[in-house]
Amino acid sequence: MAQPIRKPAAMLIALAASAALGACATVPPPSPVSVTRFHQQDTLGQIGQGVVFVESAPDESNANLELAPYKAAVAAELAALGYREGPRSEANAIASISLERFEAQSERRDGGPVSVGVGGRTGSFGSGVGLGIGINLGGGSNRARIGTELSVTLRPVDAQTPAPSNLWEGRAQIEVSEGTPEDQAASTAPILAKALFRDFPGGNGDTVTIKLEDIETSE
Repeated sequence: MAQPIRKPAAMLIALAASAALGACATVPPPSPVSVTRFHQQDTLGQIGQGVVFVESAPDESNANLELAPYKAAVAAELAALGYREGPRSEANAIASISLERFEAQSERRDGGPVSVGVGGRTGSFGSGVGLGIGINLGGGSNRARIGTELSVTLRPVDAQTPAPSNLWEGRAQIEVSEGTPEDQAASTAPILAKALFRDFPGGNGDTVTIKLEDIETSE
């Protein structure tokens, strides 16, 4: 009787490792965009008229070069509302832009999710299942999850009032896997800006979640 062919243990481990690498190559997709907006009903009529100047927020520590794609994306959305972007000296409204990036989640090699909070934020995106040989075969990956939050404050320019009340403000946040094409400002900026101004002005104080397929981005 022919003896069954027994594969060496080393070969079995190699096959398992190969399968693990294939599974780990699956990178979780970007999250939906979380959007929160605030406004006063009696000032909405002032929005979308005249010239708007788009600037970095006074306390914004990011370099202007990093903010440039986000400022351009916000300016495009404000133009759709009726504004014309112009210099500060001609503006009757100021849009202040701030950006925050933080590590929302990372994945341990043993398959357990690790939440890393920055600025009070935490995340837990997916988990994995092991083979019993210390290799993660879950649907996640070893890439960190990076959160990006875009905040915009729109206020009038009023020479008679040193600190006029904001006309509108909002923030939009997304999480993506580090190092993916989506983890680039050129991709993230129009997504966050379009989500932030979608169905403008939005519900006052309401937080909504918008799927990426519902956001039409410019090519």
